[in-house]
Amino acid sequence: MKYECICGEILWDGNIPNNIDLHVYTDKEMDKIISMGQIDTLDIPDPEHKIWRCSCCQRIYVFEKNGTKIIQRYKLEYQIKA
Repeated sequence: MKYECICGEILWDGNIPNNIDLHVYTDKEMDKIISMGQIDTLDIPDPEHKIWRCSCCQRIYVFEKNGTKIIQRYKLEYQIKA
């Protein structure tokens, strides 16, 4: 899937390694995974929502379950220096 960020950066999840795709689970999703018992990491299902981070401007995009429509977009307010 390809998407153009507001900053103009082209986001594409076909790159390897993929540096835009984040795997974020809610507590409820993780509890469900853990309750299945001892599992291999390859058996962990994909999260309910696809979440991407632009490598240029750091905006976060949250897509609906099927990954075709953006339901939320977040803009970085400021960069925290370590």
